[in-house]
Amino acid sequence: MGIVEDVHEAAAWVAAALTSSGYRADFSPGSLWEVERFFEVEAPDGRPRPDGLLARQLGARLFAVGSYVGEVIRRNAGGTWSGDDNDPAAEINVALQQPDGGRIWPVQRVMKRYSNGAEDSITAYGAVLGLDIGARPGQRRRRWFR
Repeated sequence: MGIVEDVHEAAAWVAAALTSSGYRADFSPGSLWEVERFFEVEAPDGRPRPDGLLARQLGARLFAVGSYVGEVIRRNAGGTWSGDDNDPAAEINVALQQPDGGRIWPVQRVMKRYSNGAEDSITAYGAVLGLDIGARPGQRRRRWFR
């Protein structure tokens, strides 16, 4: 199996795993809020919560979450996965070629989100790439004028 097939398999696996853990992982743009919530709960301060979902197999799980994020983008904005099966770091370097010719690296972005926290927000990433992620669930909109 090649890296592109690994991406599809990992994205499906983590969507099921997140769903079974109480996160909405339906590949919709709004589900990127759930990825943010996942990191807020499971990796506060860029470290896995003891006995949490990232406490074991961290690399494989970050790859799977990155694959999921990339699949949300691909399914909603288009694009094609590409990667070099001979690259020893193929899981990190797998890229999503966008319809406009741009190239993004969702797994690398997820790794940054894990390490750096909300400053490397997944929802901001999706929004900049043109996804309509909507408002954060549970957050009321402010009414500036009454």
